[in-house]
Amino acid sequence: MARPVAILVLLFARAITAVRAVWSDEGPPSRQCIYFANHSSHGDFILIWTVLPPRLRRQTRPVAGADYWLKSRLNRFIGCDVFNAVLIERNREARSEEPVSRMAQTLDEGASLILFPEGTRNQTDDPLLPFKSGLFHLASTHPEIDLVPVWISNLNRVMPKGEFVPIPLICTVTFGQPMRVRPNEAKDAFLARARAALLALSPHSDAIA
Repeated sequence: MARPVAILVLLFARAITAVRAVWSDEGPPSRQCIYFANHSSHGDFILIWTVLPPRLRRQTRPVAGADYWLKSRLNRFIGCDVFNAVLIERNREARSEEPVSRMAQTLDEGASLILFPEGTRNQTDDPLLPFKSGLFHLASTHPEIDLVPVWISNLNRVMPKGEFVPIPLICTVTFGQPMRVRPNEAKDAFLARARAALLALSPHSDAIA
């Protein structure tokens, strides 16, 4: 059932959002990478997954919170079977494995990842929440892997918090230039650079600056 459901989700996402990808001058990545994006909706990774070319979509796994995607049989089916998500336990006391180790293992298996360095959905008026340190630590374990910033526009307006019926609106998924952690780069410097690269893709980047 997972494959036909995945196709239905893809078609539904395209029908509701008319989503389009805006690629950097280099076009879609030609190798394994880590996509890091802004986070305002549970559907964020679905839009990224939707616009990826099929060859990239098949090898890309979203990183998501286990507490949400395991809370019901339907959520578990969608998260685990349809999207093959890398589920992270956000409750430190309940963890049996460190999140960075789990994500690094997934990279070692050859998959690309979609992750959200804010760590939780942004429901504030700020364009981005502060980045958690996980992106830096993960990039440090695999400095040879490209990090691709991705800005998702309008999805929080398609499915506002507390609403169950999506509002049809055009969404865009904008991919930036790949970057990597630099040798001996400090955590704070890297996170500031990654955050700036993501903010630069926002349609309101001039106002943010």
